[in-house]
Amino acid sequence: MTVVTMQQVERALKRTVGRKGMSDAEIKSLADYLMSFFGYTDEVIDNRLTSEDRDVFYMLEEEGLLTTTQEEVLLKKGKLWRIHYWILKKDQIIRLAKMGEGSEEQKDEAADVYDQISDEEWSRHKMTAGQSGGQGNPPRPDESH
Repeated sequence: MTVVTMQQVERALKRTVGRKGMSDAEIKSLADYLMSFFGYTDEVIDNRLTSEDRDVFYMLEEEGLLTTTQEEVLLKKGKLWRIHYWILKKDQIIRLAKMGEGSEEQKDEAADVYDQISDEEWSRHKMTAGQSGGQGNPPRPDESH
């Protein structure tokens, strides 16, 4: 059985809902909230959730961190009973958590290339681009004749 840590959940949330403006404190709080339902299990029965909890779970499902499944049970009276479950997508959480481990350093190195270019070089590039009149660029749809 795969186990996810709180740090992995926090990193995964940071790479999903964190990109939409959620602060680090809110992400930590959301990770605590989420894991309070799952603990060491993979699934939570939907009946246990309030409507507010369910709204949060739907948001996390949209972000790819949760999914749902259902089970159908035949009752003695002949009725079919559906039980809905929320499933923690541990593999996705682990993948998202690992996603930035090595790539952040590479991004910084790539960004450093632009930092090494002098202001003089930038201004010379701007003048050269302005003199060409944009002839090398394809026309925009609103500029076509």
